[in-house]
Amino acid sequence: MQSVSEIKSPIEKELKTFEEFFKNALKSNVSLMDKISHYIIKRKGKQMRPMFVFLTAKMLGEVNNSTFIAASMIELLHTATLVHDDVVDEANKRRGFFSINALWKNKIAVLVGDYLLSKGLLLAIDNDEFDLLRIMSVAVREMSEGELLQIKKSRKLDISEEVYYNIIRQKTAALIAASCQAGAASVKNDQVELLHQFGENCGMAFQIKDDLFDFGLGGKIGKPIGIDIKEKKMTLPLIYALENTSSSERKRILRLVKNHKEDTKKIKEVIDFVLNSDGIVYATKKMIEYKDKALEAISSFENNDAKQSLIGLVNYTIERTK
Repeated sequence: MQSVSEIKSPIEKELKTFEEFFKNALKSNVSLMDKISHYIIKRKGKQMRPMFVFLTAKMLGEVNNSTFIAASMIELLHTATLVHDDVVDEANKRRGFFSINALWKNKIAVLVGDYLLSKGLLLAIDNDEFDLLRIMSVAVREMSEGELLQIKKSRKLDISEEVYYNIIRQKTAALIAASCQAGAASVKNDQVELLHQFGENCGMAFQIKDDLFDFGLGGKIGKPIGIDIKEKKMTLPLIYALENTSSSERKRILRLVKNHKEDTKKIKEVIDFVLNSDGIVYATKKMIEYKDKALEAISSFENNDAKQSLIGLVNYTIERTK
């Protein structure tokens, strides 16, 4: 597996420039917002979504000002959703740092998320980038609908495999799809839809990998084992295991998820049930299928360093250990 630094190598210069571009995009006249922006920049993650934007653009053409706008819009939107998610989930930590809501309370965190979202929209409008605005607006709608669908379904725990795919397509894959689509649009490539498919399939594989982490698989993870079960999130390994067991066992496991979400022993019982029911094997197989679909979508493009890094990034999404 290529390391993240190896994957970044064809766009190293662009990512350095992007950091300054993104910092400028966050600027505010309100000192509190600037203070929080500085904190956000300091605790940035791997910046996978901007990497998708730049690598897609570079595979297809020349990175330009539109590409930097696209990457900044995507990162602003992604950061906004993380800030809002931490409020909804009452999370005090993210990536080992205190969350915005832990330091500045919920009201400020919600307003910061709103500010970041508005900055992304204005970045497109101020630069007449209406194609990028449409791509981002669709992604916001998809992510919101996916989150609402998951909340609705988690109340009854009646998620089928098909509904699960719809949820993760909207919640997670939509933004990675938008990153690749925006990268293609920024260099005026006519294969925008194909790159959307590429990003969507990669995003599906990425989320299934995240779901596998919840069962203690994959190495050093950023969340405790069983957290999805505690939050009554029905993930693919559990859905498959429930669909392939007896009616009485299904009812018993669902009762554990519904009524014993704080009981560590009961959570372990659910995890063991999944591990013994081929749920992990099935989810891994589906993850690899989505990875293969993603690679197939870009197979016809001319080979260059950026394409090789995109392939490396796809493989990284399913082989990562956190």
